[in-house]
Amino acid sequence: MRHILDAIIAEASSEEFANLSVPESYRGVHVLAAEQEMFAGVASADKDPRQSLHVDQVPTPELAPDEVYLAVMASSINFNTVWTSIFEPVSTFGPLKRLARESEWAKRHDRPYQVVGSDASGVVVKVGSAVRNWKPGDRVTVHCNHVDDQDPSAHNDSMLATNQRIWGYETNFGGLADLAVVKANQLMPKPAHLTWEEAAVSALCNSTSYRMLVGGNGARMKQGDVVLIWGATGGIGAYAAQYV
Repeated sequence: MRHILDAIIAEASSEEFANLSVPESYRGVHVLAAEQEMFAGVASADKDPRQSLHVDQVPTPELAPDEVYLAVMASSINFNTVWTSIFEPVSTFGPLKRLARESEWAKRHDRPYQVVGSDASGVVVKVGSAVRNWKPGDRVTVHCNHVDDQDPSAHNDSMLATNQRIWGYETNFGGLADLAVVKANQLMPKPAHLTWEEAAVSALCNSTSYRMLVGGNGARMKQGDVVLIWGATGGIGAYAAQYV
């Protein structure tokens, strides 16, 4: 990964990024299927994610036509990362097996480990053969809504799609890693005025609050409305307070 980081620091051209080799493995934060029962009989408050989360090398999966390899510059921890790490309310290896039944490419997600993380910002390293709007070297942030853009149910409100999932929670190859695998339709340009960290932490919580309060498929809040924010100190609630 060092050669990729050097290219990012040097602000290499798209052509130079395209010629970079992708490592056969990368460092990622992951849980293991073999340890799903490690907290059996333990109260939730006593389950320690430090026991279940591992930082180690994992194999780099093959890239699907509609995906990109992302060199991750920053990520964040959400509640779903904690849930995955303590295997509550259910182990996420079950959803990964169900995802694997959907297509040949989806089979890659069913592995004895899961790389977690549902937020990220970074630089596109390689693009799949069907990716049109992004190129190597693009600086992006990632939203976590993992949907099939061929599914008609996703066209109006992708959150209601029949196979909607949260990336890095109900899928593999998430953002708490040096490298991530991301669908092209999850990418957004990184705002130039934001740091990598600022760009990485906004998408999941901010987009959730926006959809619920402002968006056309939510409350369509307008000036003068009275709004109750339940839990305004969490990530979603903090963004909601700013919108109100």
